Amino acid sequence: MGPISALAIGLVLMTTVAVAAVAHESIGLDWPTSFVLGALVAPTDPTAATSIAKRLGLPRRLSAVIEGESLVNDGTALVAYRFAVVAVVSGSFSLADAAGRFVLNVAGGVAIGLAVGYLIRQLRRRLDNPPVEITIALLSGYFGYLPAQAAGVSGVLAAVTVGIYMGWHTPELTTPQTRLQGQGVWEIAFLLLNGLLFALVGLQLPGIVDRLSGRSTAELVGDAALVTGVVVGARFLWIIATAIIPPALSGWFRDHDPLIGWRAKTVLAWSGMRGAVSLAAALAIPLTTDAGAGFPDRDLIIFITFGVILATLVVQGLTLPALIQVLGLEDDGLAEKEEAKARIHAAEAALARLEELVEEDWVREDTAERMRGLYGFRRDRFSSRFDPDGDGTVEGRSLDYQRLRRELLDAERDAVVELRRTGRIDDDVMRRVVRDLDLEDARLDV
Repeated sequence: MGPISALAIGLVLMTTVAVAAVAHESIGLDWPTSFVLGALVAPTDPTAATSIAKRLGLPRRLSAVIEGESLVNDGTALVAYRFAVVAVVSGSFSLADAAGRFVLNVAGGVAIGLAVGYLIRQLRRRLDNPPVEITIALLSGYFGYLPAQAAGVSGVLAAVTVGIYMGWHTPELTTPQTRLQGQGVWEIAFLLLNGLLFALVGLQLPGIVDRLSGRSTAELVGDAALVTGVVVGARFLWIIATAIIPPALSGWFRDHDPLIGWRAKTVLAWSGMRGAVSLAAALAIPLTTDAGAGFPDRDLIIFITFGVILATLVVQGLTLPALIQVLGLEDDGLAEKEEAKARIHAAEAALARLEELVEEDWVREDTAERMRGLYGFRRDRFSSRFDPDGDGTVEGRSLDYQRLRRELLDAERDAVVELRRTGRIDDDVMRRVVRDLDLEDARLDV
C-alpha cells in the first residue's frame, strides 16, 4: 500500500509539476497548457514493465509494486489532466476551488464506481449466458464512467473502481465456460485497443508535424528529449528520496519496506515506461476553447507526448532486461510456492469432499478409488516442491506421465483433423472435439 500509493499519487503529482515548470520556462508554454502536458506524461504504462518483469522473473514484490503503480496512477494523472484542460478551455483557474473539486472528484468517482460495481455484481449473479456476461464485462467501465461524468465527478476513477471491484468478485460469479471464453476476448480486445491508439497517433503525426513547421526538427526533438529527461529524472529523485527520508524518520518504514536493497529500487526507477493511457489522453485534448480559439499548442503537446512514449518504450524498454541481468535480480520463487500451496489446498479439499460423497449411491467405489489416487498424487507432487532435499521421484513420474499423455493427445488430434480432411466430419464437430483435447492438454500442468 505504501510504495504503490507514494508512486501512484505523490510521484504523479511531482512529475506533473516538474514537467509543467520545465515546459513553461524552457519550451514557452503557458502555465495551464504546461500542466496539461505534465499530466499527460505522468502515468506509467501498465503493460510494458510488467510483461518484462514476468518474462525475466523479477521478485514477486517488485513486480507487484510496478503493476500496482501503473494500474492506480492513471486515476491521479487523468484527474489532474481534466482540471488542467478545464483551466485552458475556460480560461480561469482557482487553486482553492481546484483542491476542493479534486477531493470531490476522487470521492464521488470512487463512490459511484462502488455503487455501479455492486449493481453489476447483482445482475451477473443472476445470469448464466457467457456471451451476455462477457459483453457486460466489456461495458462495465462505461457503466461506471458515464454516470460519474454526468454527475460531474471523475469518470476515470469510477471506471477503475468498477474494474477493481468486479475483478475481486468475478470468480464467484462466472462459470468455467465463461472464464475460458472471456480470457480470449480480453486478450484480443487489449491488443486491438493498444494497436488502435498507436495507429491513430501514427495517422495524425504527419499532419501534426506539418503544422509545427514553424519549429525546426532539432527544436522539436530537443523539446521531447528535455521532457523525457525530466520524466525519468523525477522518477529517480522520488524513489531515492522515499528510500532515504522515511526510513531515517521512523524504523517502521525500514521494517515494512517491500523493496529491500538498492538493486530493486534501481529497477523500479528504470521501469517508468509511458504508453497507451498518455496516448489516449493526448488524443482527447479538445480542438478549441470555450472562446472559440484553438486549443493552445495542442499539436506540440501531442508531439512531445508521443516523443516521451517512444523514448521511454525504446530506451528503457530495450535496456531494462539487460539492467535486470546486470544487477542480478532473480525470481524469488514466491509465485511458484504460492501456486503449489494453492494446488495442495485444492487437492486436499477435493479429497475431503470425496470422503463426504463416497456413501452416496451414485458414487461408485472404483471411481472413488481412482479419484483418491489422482488427487493424492497431485497433492504429493506439489508437496515435493517444498522439500528441497527430495529426490524428485514424484515430479519425475509426473513429467513422464505428461509426456506420454501429450503424445496420445497429439494422436487423437491428428486423427480428428484427418476425419475433417476426408470429409467424414464437418468443421464444427472438429473444433468441439479438438477444444476438449486442448483443455485436457492444458490440465496436464496441474
